[in-house]
Order: sequence, then C-alpha cells, then structure tokens
Amino acid sequence: MIVFPNAKINVGLRILNRRDDGYHNLESIMVPVKLADALEVTPSADGKFGFTCSGLEIGGDSDDNLCVKAFRLMQSRYQLPEVKIHLHKVIPPGGGLGGGSSDAAFTLRLLNRMFSLRLCNNDLGSMAAELGSDCAFFIENRPAIAGGRGELLSHTDFSLHDFQIAIVKPHFGISTAEAYSLVKPSGTSLPLDEIQGADSEKWKDLLINDFEIPVIGRWPEIGELKQQLIDLGAVYASLSGSGSAVFGLFRSLPPALNEMFGDRFHWTGSAL
Repeated sequence: MIVFPNAKINVGLRILNRRDDGYHNLESIMVPVKLADALEVTPSADGKFGFTCSGLEIGGDSDDNLCVKAFRLMQSRYQLPEVKIHLHKVIPPGGGLGGGSSDAAFTLRLLNRMFSLRLCNNDLGSMAAELGSDCAFFIENRPAIAGGRGELLSHTDFSLHDFQIAIVKPHFGISTAEAYSLVKPSGTSLPLDEIQGADSEKWKDLLINDFEIPVIGRWPEIGELKQQLIDLGAVYASLSGSGSAVFGLFRSLPPALNEMFGDRFHWTGSAL
C-alpha cells in the first residue's frame, strides 16, 4: 500500500510558557499543504523487517526514523508481523514543515488499514502523540488550532483555499531543540477571534511566530527569504514552525518566483 504523507505550515505560533517537563506550551494554527513524501508498506515475504529510503537525504540510523518507530509501536501493541517500508523523501527535513511527523502518522494510518485493526482517530492520535508533538495533527490532517506542546488539537474554520502557497528553504535546516534554545516565551496567545474576521492584509500584525525574531537573528538568510517573498507580492509571509523554511501566501503566483530562489528548495502549490 502507498500513501502520500503531506507537510504542514504554521500560520502564527506563540510560545506561552515553559513546562515543568521541559517542553513548552504553545498555540498555533496548523494547515496541511499538498507538498508530500511517498510511503509504501508491504508484507515481508521473508519474515524480516526492512526499511529503505530514497529522495532527499535524511541521515541518521534507520531505527531512529519515525516511520520505523511508528511501526514498532503499533507492532508491540497489536502483534503485527514484520513488514517492508520504503520512504521517498520530498519534504525537506529541518524546515519546520512536519515531514517526519507526517511520515509517522501516515505509517500508523496505513498499518491500521493494512491489518484491518479498525482503530478510531482518537486511538491513532494517542499513539501519534507518543511519537512526537506534531504527529497527532496528521491523523485527521485538517486545519486545527494546536495547543499544549502541539498535540492538543481543536477544529478551526481557518482556511487558505483562496491562496497559492510558496515554500522556500535555505540550504540548511534547524533542529527543534536549537530553535527552542533561542526563543523566550511571549506569554501571548493568538487573537483567534480577531483572526477569523480579519482581512488577510492584517495577518502580519495578528499572526506572529515567536521563533521568527531569534531565528532570523541567528540566521539572517531566513529573513532575506521572507522579505523576497513579500517583495514578490505575498499577502503574508512567515517562518513555518521553528524553521528554517519560510512560506508566502499569494493571490496568484509571480512568474519570477522560480528564478529568484534558484537552487534552494522551493515549492509552490496549495493547502489540502
């Protein structure tokens, strides 16, 4: 079976406070987009587990891959037989786009179908939350307001379907741990009531990402990419998550976009 784990962007992200467990409470609007990896899981003909990867380089030991961790978690609970997993990586790692989290969540969803486990989204979401803060979002995979450390989700009518989306990532990634070491909690929530009725031209003042200032201070190229998107006519541009990718929302995509960003990773498309 083949599925296509998609990315997400964060439209606004406020860090509320640091928790006793070392994580941070946050608030963010998360929106799924059509940029996607490809994930295939098949029964193992030889009874041995296998994991292979193609596409973008992700590095690290295969046992640390979130697809593998998702399979082992579900296998330990439901006595699943060994499988073969192949991941074709398109979503760049270290960009704040949730690619690894999506891969893990889609692995759980695929195994649920493949082995007819009939688990509900609440069951899958609970397992996903054990794997990573963003993983639970990709179980239902629709716009949501994320709270807690990212695993507490509530429905929102916020939509980006009127926009074309451009995502640009510099040649480097940023680890989540490093980004959090730079940011200080603002203690300020997103003004959700104002956002729902606000014109998109006002989003830049309402939908703030607390990571932006410290991350751009450490890596000025990210600020330059954001400004380039604005100069091209983006209605709104922002760092996604903790970066390093930035995105711009456009009424229509400018022809010069591909030329401007050259060999840096860039993608254009729409929200799911």
